[in-house]
Amino acid sequence: MKSNKPISQAEYHQRRLALVEQLPENSLVVIPAAETCYRNHDADYRFRQNSDFYYLTGFPEPDAWLVLSYRVLEADKAPCLQSTLFSLPKDRAQEIWTGYRIGQAQAQEEYGIDQAFTLDQLDAQLPKLLDGVEHLYYPMAGDNALSQRVNQWCQQVRQKARQGAVAPEQQHNLLPLLHEMRLFKSAAEQDIMRQAAEISAQAHCHAMRVCRPDMMEYQLEAEFLYQFMQSGSRSVAYNTIVGGGDNACVLHYVENDQPLKKGDLVLIDAGCELHNYAADITRTFPVSGRFSSEQAKLYQVVLDAQLAAIEQVKPGLDCHAPHRAAVQVLTQGLLDLGLLQGELETLIATEAYRRFYMHGTSHWLGLDVHDAGRYKINGQSRPLAEGMVLTIEPGLYIAPDDESVEARWRGIGIRIEDDVIVTATGAEVITASVPKTIADIEALMLNIG
Repeated sequence: MKSNKPISQAEYHQRRLALVEQLPENSLVVIPAAETCYRNHDADYRFRQNSDFYYLTGFPEPDAWLVLSYRVLEADKAPCLQSTLFSLPKDRAQEIWTGYRIGQAQAQEEYGIDQAFTLDQLDAQLPKLLDGVEHLYYPMAGDNALSQRVNQWCQQVRQKARQGAVAPEQQHNLLPLLHEMRLFKSAAEQDIMRQAAEISAQAHCHAMRVCRPDMMEYQLEAEFLYQFMQSGSRSVAYNTIVGGGDNACVLHYVENDQPLKKGDLVLIDAGCELHNYAADITRTFPVSGRFSSEQAKLYQVVLDAQLAAIEQVKPGLDCHAPHRAAVQVLTQGLLDLGLLQGELETLIATEAYRRFYMHGTSHWLGLDVHDAGRYKINGQSRPLAEGMVLTIEPGLYIAPDDESVEARWRGIGIRIEDDVIVTATGAEVITASVPKTIADIEALMLNIG
């Protein structure tokens, strides 16, 4: 059967193989899918697969388990990978209510799984798979229920010790190895992320065109949801932020229930999810289509900081280099505008800028909007490398009640965010089709040119 999935079965198989090849021989990996979450009574939340499980399988159904066995075959002494999936069974009566299920035969055929069992066989089969395993790997992320279940399976093996059964002696956290793999995006992943970025970029352009004073923030949010779905995305990658005026100074403002006022800026942080991969874009623009003098001055400082940060996205430079570049430009800009006083080096060293810029400049992007992967190795900022994807998002936020600054600056919140792939020679900005210079934003909003 020919697959229409954007990432091939062969790539998922290669990921599983690459994971187990990092493990000691006679290891077993156990990883659960996400579960169905109920909003109330029989109404459930829209399902979204666990990112780690999806990375290894592409399997879209809830309540499944993946087991990877990496053992030495006696015949040729060569290590062998065997994949086992436990998932919901085909059930005609249940499918009438909740939709079609993939089932075990189709899971093997379409997802390259070696053997597949129904979910109700999990507790019987896991102790058998664990018998003789020396190293057990599973996600250790504070999920006590998962740890308890794993230990119950191991205990069942121990209880058969007199029959020769041997339980795993060592348990390990799977996540550091798996998340390091997820940090580097394949060509197929990058293509999906470019598509998600372009869908999101066009939605931001549309929002600039339709924005008018007295619109409600949620009405502008609705334009994004419509554009995303019209373009093939079924979901946002995170809760959309539409903050007009003072609300733009709240970093994770999501109420989106206030009118947009003439003369204010509106900050929109919105990105779609496509095939489980996230886009993440922020633009700030004037509700009426023209920046005021103060708005324009602050906006240009943020834009200059973002451009300087993007220049630091190069293989070999450390992943915090963009932040340092942004802080340098932002602090100098705050000095030039009189919002900070003192010596530049001292203000940076004492982090005086954090009154107005209190978050980092970048985060990894991928299956999660704040994606997996360490930022430091052995206490040092890790170098950027080809295949990493990150955001660049400096901002300035002048609180509306900050009486230490002149009233004309208060209540202005600005953030500019793009998504960037680290290439062999530098940076590819995959969200570049959204205007971000003052002239280009005003031209788009006022239909000039």
